[in-house]
Amino acid sequence: MPGKKKLFGEERRVKLLDILKTSEKPVTGTELAHIANVSRQVIVSDITLLKAKNEPIVATAQGYMYFHNPQTQQSFEKIVACEHPPTRTEEELNILVDLGVTVKDVKIEHPVYGDLTASIMVSNRKEVKQFLGKINETNAAFLSELTGGIHLHTLMAYSEELLDEAEAALEKAGLLVQ
Repeated sequence: MPGKKKLFGEERRVKLLDILKTSEKPVTGTELAHIANVSRQVIVSDITLLKAKNEPIVATAQGYMYFHNPQTQQSFEKIVACEHPPTRTEEELNILVDLGVTVKDVKIEHPVYGDLTASIMVSNRKEVKQFLGKINETNAAFLSELTGGIHLHTLMAYSEELLDEAEAALEKAGLLVQ
């Protein structure tokens, strides 16, 4: 955009942090690049620098999010071990978000690379649909495909009871590791 002021270095990172902290939804790298009048690659570098300063920024399929203190939102976490083919991923995620649980990430144990973790951060069906749309659009494989369907999820909720209910629902659906 001609005439738009380009933000530099620390000033730009302060602005990016402010945008992420105040946004209620993920913000794409392209959107941030447009605001700062820089390339998307500059934004990727800035986000890396902010993460190195221990800013809790999470990259999701929908964009970047600032992970606010879980004490003010959701304060309990549980890791569940799941096993299913890729065709049941939507079912799995919808079971969880329908109960009010956020699926924070997916983890696998790779024979060469060790533990691999990827952020998911879905809390409702719309976010599940966006996540799966991004997988399909990019023709990306699910991490669980590298381990025959076995994977872990970190679940977050406002109560331990809700997490127990979510685990029981996954078990009833036959999605937990037996």
